[in-house]
Parts: sequence; structure tokens; C-alpha cells
Amino acid sequence: MKKLTLAHSPDSDDAFMFYALNINAIETHGYTFEQILSDIQTLNEKALEAVYDITAISLAVYPLIQDKYDILKSGASMGFKYGPIIVSKKPMSLDEIKKSKIAIPGIYTSAFLELQLLLGKDLDILIVPFNKIFDHVLNGDAQAGLVIHEGQLTYKDFNLYNVFDIGKWWYEKTKLPLPLGVNSIKKNLEDKSLISDILQKSILYSLEHRSEAVNYALEFARGMETSLADQFIGMYVNKLTVDMGEDGLKACQLLLDEAYKAGLIKKSTKITLV
Repeated sequence: MKKLTLAHSPDSDDAFMFYALNINAIETHGYTFEQILSDIQTLNEKALEAVYDITAISLAVYPLIQDKYDILKSGASMGFKYGPIIVSKKPMSLDEIKKSKIAIPGIYTSAFLELQLLLGKDLDILIVPFNKIFDHVLNGDAQAGLVIHEGQLTYKDFNLYNVFDIGKWWYEKTKLPLPLGVNSIKKNLEDKSLISDILQKSILYSLEHRSEAVNYALEFARGMETSLADQFIGMYVNKLTVDMGEDGLKACQLLLDEAYKAGLIKKSTKITLV
């Protein structure tokens, strides 16, 4: 058996995708996958060092690792007319948001890259763990917060306002889905296409055995109720996750091209899918 390291976030959508590998439900052609769970900021940092064979990353970090990794056709998280949101304790205009201190979940996250495309790069930011964004907005450390993950569904429970939806803005601007996370694979691995197909089959298995896979993913859902976890998984595990296809690739390339033109990333990038 050939062992590969597979790193992803401890989130319900990622757990859902790799359910089949955990229960040995699909043919893996002699490969075993050691799953390593870390938050996305840590995964991005590890990707810079090429630590893992296969790893989830923010698309925003890909220009820095493009010489070491390819992007997999499957496993992408994309929002279609929705995505990361900006929250606040009161309604705010974009100009007010731009002048505020904004809590963000990491400088390498795609959400932060997209925020800079929206507002420019001269922002007053506070970097905090993604699951502490609400706390820092509520206690006044920041006037606005950039929210990823299930906070997009639960912000009202904290009496916060959704003052801007970046995914909606991106769709109105491009008519394309908003790229967030992707799975990447080391360029120097043998059988990359075969490995890609195995991971794609894992996602398909979960979609075909949805209730079982959701129940498994609940272990990683930070106390979410089943209906909320199911809703969140439905947002970010969809047909574009099975295969990002032409629209997904176009969206990823456009985001990185726009960021390069805006001076937000230093390297131009040509995405290669496996």
C-alpha cells in the first residue's frame, strides 16, 4: 500500500467529502490516505513548505505554491451568488466598512483577497481565528468582520447585520461562481490523475449517501444542528465540487488575474487542473 498525506480543515463540508475514505467504501487502487486536520490558515502556511501530498488550500495562496502543486478538478468550495459576508453590529455602507477596523480569518484566505479586490489593499485589519470573528466584532475590537464557514448562516443569532455579501457582488460583476478553497496535489507525485479520480469518487459517494455522510460530518460541525450542517454542506459541496469544470476554472483564473492586476499578488498564475 502507498500512503499519501491528505490535509483538510476540520469543517463539516470537508469531512463530508472524505467520508468514503474513512469507511473504506471506495476502491483506492493500493493507496491509503492519512488524513490530517488543521484550520485553513495553518494549511495555507504548510502548503508554502510543501508539507503534505494533497492539501486543501485557499485559492489565494496558490500563486505562491504553483511551482510545487497543481489544483485538483474536484474538492473546490465555490459560492454561487453567495459567499463570505461582512458583518457588523449596525448597518454600514461600503465606505464606512473601508474606514473601519475589520476582523479577518487570515491573510492568505481567499475571502481576504476578495475583500481587498472590493475595498482596496489599504485596510485596517485584525487577524483572528475564523471562529472568533463574531466575538471581536461584538466586543468592539473590530467594527466589522469578514465571515467564512457557518457564520454565514448564524450571524443573526448574534444580533449582527450582514452588511455585504462578497459572493453576490462577485456574481453580479462576473456571472461566475466565487472561488474560495481548492484541493491541491504535489506536482511530483506519480498517478496524479488516478489519485484525482479516487478523491472525486469519494465526493460522489457522499452525495449519493448524503444522510450517512452528513451524520458523519456532524462530528466536525462545532455543535451545529443537523439541519444547519446539512444546509452549510449543501452550499459548498455541489456539482462544482465534484468537478469545477469550465466555469470553475474560469472563475479561479479570473480571480487570480484580477488580484495580480490590482497588485494584491506578486506572481501571475496559470492554473493547471488534474
